[in-house]
Amino acid sequence: MTGADQNGLRLSYWRHDLLPSGLRLLYSLLLYLAMPFIVLRLLWHSRKVPAYRQRWNERFGYYRESAQGVIWLHAVSVGETEAALPLIKAIRRQHPDRSLLVTTTTPTGSARVRESLGDGVHHVYLPYDLRGCAERFLTAFRPLLGIILETEIWPNLYYQCGQCAVPLIIVNARLSEKSARRYRKVKSLTASTLQQAALILAQTSADCERFISVGAEARRIKLTGNIKFDLRLPEDLSEQAKLIRRQIFLERPVWIAGSTHEGEEEAVLDVFAALRKHDSRLLLVLAPRHPERFGDVAWLCRRRGLSIVLRREEKCCNEATAVFLLDTLGELRLFYAASDIAFVGGSLVPRGGHNVLEPASAGVPTLFGPHMFNFADISLRLLASDAAIQVTDHDDLADAVSKLLSNKALREGYGDKARRFVAQNRGALDRVLTLLEPYLQSSST
Repeated sequence: MTGADQNGLRLSYWRHDLLPSGLRLLYSLLLYLAMPFIVLRLLWHSRKVPAYRQRWNERFGYYRESAQGVIWLHAVSVGETEAALPLIKAIRRQHPDRSLLVTTTTPTGSARVRESLGDGVHHVYLPYDLRGCAERFLTAFRPLLGIILETEIWPNLYYQCGQCAVPLIIVNARLSEKSARRYRKVKSLTASTLQQAALILAQTSADCERFISVGAEARRIKLTGNIKFDLRLPEDLSEQAKLIRRQIFLERPVWIAGSTHEGEEEAVLDVFAALRKHDSRLLLVLAPRHPERFGDVAWLCRRRGLSIVLRREEKCCNEATAVFLLDTLGELRLFYAASDIAFVGGSLVPRGGHNVLEPASAGVPTLFGPHMFNFADISLRLLASDAAIQVTDHDDLADAVSKLLSNKALREGYGDKARRFVAQNRGALDRVLTLLEPYLQSSST
């Protein structure tokens, strides 16, 4: 080997091994330095959600329970947990002898796991991405396989999984262009992290390309589609929805604004006030995305002089009720189905939108704003199928809701197209399960 070859080999080694290691060390140092602020943020959130003050030991990798040899699935919060539920239940059916661990990072995600899966799975918080925390987590549960939902790329956790020979599979993987630009700035670290993933099962071809652009190997990436299409509605959902419309909503016309964020409720309430001048019977259902904002949104409604009923009160509306506040978790899909028109939040403000398939699958005319980068593919395909309406601002929202409220045939047309769109795009779950099966079988031996 020539001196030039040797120098090239040394340079290659430095680039592909030492550089990622150095960046991971720098990343860990910065995370350590940020930890006091992260803890303060938890305390800040705990003012309104006391659960943020609980189970801190888990966030640092100290667990009161352990379960060796689990199949581990990670879903950050409520949205990812909802998407993961059909997958989790399918794995339980096909491998009833396996012990499952489901991790989340938020109290709302935790509550949804407990509500939906109960004691049928182990559940803890995933710890912060520090080496010691990751080591303690892996020691406590000794996972045989890790299944990560959507876009959770944690350098220390992935590295420790590689050290412990834990296969990782990213399911329903998505990567927005905004996130991809951020990961490209530390491409060597991102690439070395993603090398620990045995498979990346992507939602769209664009996601595949973006994962490759940040350093993932093309041979490890498979296009499977979005498992959110495979969320099956309960057989009695329609009957439950009719009961709510009759007993709680008194058969009034209902517009629901779901998963709303700060800044959106004000716009929705402005539109609602204008619409009520033409139809005083119109009822607005407000469902804020985050539970810690329930009180603020209730106060906002009362400040405007609106009569409000809270879901937690288990009271029915009367003719004077203007707003029904959905201040519970796990019921949004049901109340979408009980409404005439749905607006999905996180889209009038730049949060990237939320799951538009929930109202669409129930056959409810669905509206969303201009900021849908987290659901770009689904939203574009819905629009191309004439199965949803995208609004640009407050005035556009008012115009769209007004037209739908005044035209039953138009509502039914959008609802039918939305329901068919969801039905035609199911199948991702089966593709994912087929690709997971060899790993699940291997973990059983």
